[in-house]
Amino acid sequence: MSVTPPLDMSVDDATARRKDAHLDLCAQEEVAPVENSTLFDQLSLVHCAMPELAADELDLSTPLFGKRLRAPLLVTGMTGGTERAMQVNRDVAQVAEALGLAFGVGSQRAMAERPELARTFAVRDVAPTAVLIGNIGLVQAVRLGVDGVRRLQDGIGADAMAVHLNPGQELTQPEGDRDFRGGYELIGALVKALGGDRLLVKETGCGLSPQVARRLVDLGVQTLDVSGLGGTSWVRVEQLRAEGSAREVGAQFSGWGIPTAAAVGAVRRAVGPGVSLVAAGGMRTGLDVAKALALGADLGGLALPVFRAHQEGGAPKVHEVLTTIVRALTQALMLTGSRTPAELKQKPRVVTGALRDWLASL
Repeated sequence: MSVTPPLDMSVDDATARRKDAHLDLCAQEEVAPVENSTLFDQLSLVHCAMPELAADELDLSTPLFGKRLRAPLLVTGMTGGTERAMQVNRDVAQVAEALGLAFGVGSQRAMAERPELARTFAVRDVAPTAVLIGNIGLVQAVRLGVDGVRRLQDGIGADAMAVHLNPGQELTQPEGDRDFRGGYELIGALVKALGGDRLLVKETGCGLSPQVARRLVDLGVQTLDVSGLGGTSWVRVEQLRAEGSAREVGAQFSGWGIPTAAAVGAVRRAVGPGVSLVAAGGMRTGLDVAKALALGADLGGLALPVFRAHQEGGAPKVHEVLTTIVRALTQALMLTGSRTPAELKQKPRVVTGALRDWLASL
């Protein structure tokens, strides 16, 4: 039996150290500020007392990147680049494979900087049929160019590539980027090279506005992740790492963004029915996912509850948490008289308070 040698972390690797620091903060600190709200609490689904359905008639299957998921759930990109991150990726990917869900790796920036770190993102051997999504930040993608992004995708055998947008995080991060030019041009080039049906453009907790979403769709992007306000605030994560005035400014902006529910509803109206929409940012339960579907999302994306489940009990706890989410989503479909997620979009719902105001304003 061969034994995989440990990674050589003797090289001064700021990216790897930062990734482990992020994991520590997400495991231990309050990185989802309680004052931030997804606004899903201001959306109610209408109960159907006579659903006229049997449980075995429900069909949660959902297409994504040329494959079919057993339920509309994506474990969104979290980590990579270190031994610890490698174990998280492999354990969670294995559960996603078992449950028929999609899985995304964290930012592959570390892999781009040090190709030997590719194996910390490599999960195809434990998730051979799962929808696997690579990941790189837009600023890094601009620097790498189309060929560099394609190498990252091919290097892990991903079905699609996510390009994440995180100016809020970068501006708060002490060593973060400050130049965000050239993004639309790069996205247009990636659409031509990889195909708009193999590209996911995602925010990272501050939300996609309908204006940005419309422009991305006009470039040919066919899958968007709104990743709105209400879950992990990467501005807060970087604020906790920062010092002095950067920490003070980060505190002011840790509640910055478009709440997830508002982003889902507004982006769906802006892009129409032909675009696949992922609702992420504070998704915690199957009922959250059901509400997002009712507003127009096609999938729910989760990260923090999955990571914390892994920290608590490894792959078995991740399996338990994701199974519970699927079960609650299934119950929400039944109790709204919806045989499929698509039918749930057509059911009545009640929108109140700030969510109603956000949707009217956007």
